[in-house]
Amino acid sequence: MSQFTEQDFFGGAIRGVVPQGWIDSSTLREVPDHQELWLSPATLSNLIIEINQRVAAPEALSTFAALNHQQPTATPGSGSAAPATAETIDQAAALYHLHDLCDEGDTMQVIKPPTRVEVQLASSSPSASAIKAYRGIVSFTTPVRGSGGRVPAPVDGSASGIADAGVLGAQMNGDSNGLPQVSRLTCHFLLVRLEAQETDLLVFFNVPHEEFNKSGDPRGLSHEEVVAEETIGALVGRLQICDWGLFV
Repeated sequence: MSQFTEQDFFGGAIRGVVPQGWIDSSTLREVPDHQELWLSPATLSNLIIEINQRVAAPEALSTFAALNHQQPTATPGSGSAAPATAETIDQAAALYHLHDLCDEGDTMQVIKPPTRVEVQLASSSPSASAIKAYRGIVSFTTPVRGSGGRVPAPVDGSASGIADAGVLGAQMNGDSNGLPQVSRLTCHFLLVRLEAQETDLLVFFNVPHEEFNKSGDPRGLSHEEVVAEETIGALVGRLQICDWGLFV
């Protein structure tokens, strides 16, 4: 069982947990105002909490078309042509935010589709009935860009760049026949949709595979995936919004 530390985010406006011993990236580098970034002290994994504009229904549903060659179904058995119900739109919004992290040539595969979970957030929530949350897992496969692997996070601090930085310098998968090399990363996510605030609050726990593949440590990778799963689960139960003025 993973151990967690209670932690304030965004100056105390949001409260949650991080894995015990993890490092606040803002003590090492500049982090954008809409984002919190925490780093594992032992691996290349990272935890990102991000505030985004609520994605509109047409944009959200467009993700299904982008994923129609992979696993586009947000609800088991719904198919890629599922009716645009409120639930489907919310699930599609989660995949939209994740797919938005992809660069050209990247592939996103849905491992566990977005599934509705109950979050309390705070007893003083101004619109609890309009708050919905979803968790799931996707994986990203990324071709190596240049001989040195993927570049570090861009200056805008986007989640995609930070995830890329997590695999910087790690051994990439490939062979001696000159076939394209790729890096792989698992992303455990939580999306909280705040309708009244027109906000999507996202949590990403990114697990790069390369360091474990390089050392031949499948057990280490499995353990890291468990930590990711338990962290998202802990946040589902313990995430609180203490100052709703954050979203004004």
